[in-house]
Amino acid sequence: MPALEPIKVKGLAEFSRALRKLDSDAPKALRLAANEAGELVVSYARPKVPDGPGDGGHASSSIRARSTRTAAQVSAGSKKFPYYAFLDFGGSVGRHKSVKRPFLRTGRYLFAGYVENRAEVADKLERALVDVVRGAGLEVT
Repeated sequence: MPALEPIKVKGLAEFSRALRKLDSDAPKALRLAANEAGELVVSYARPKVPDGPGDGGHASSSIRARSTRTAAQVSAGSKKFPYYAFLDFGGSVGRHKSVKRPFLRTGRYLFAGYVENRAEVADKLERALVDVVRGAGLEVT
């Protein structure tokens, strides 16, 4: 699996502050666009996560795209699904560490979803930034 480097946009925080001066809704549009890009990873990972005990739900339902105006991320697991990390990365759990799953540093679901969709995520973010700029009344060259 290739290196897992994040997509970085230099000057995004400054860009967001400048947009806020033009249009108060523009930073919100940036955040929503970042969530849409994160959904690409979510839609890849969610169906691949094994179903757990049916009574309490499934760990796949804890996978969510989250963002701020300057960062996008995908999170998984919660207090209700503390075993998500075991499903994704492996290790040993249970009484006397009796349940074992091969450990994978790069994980099985989230990172794989990011690597698989990295170009599409970057493209979606780029298009969203252009749309936000145009929505604020600026021209993109």
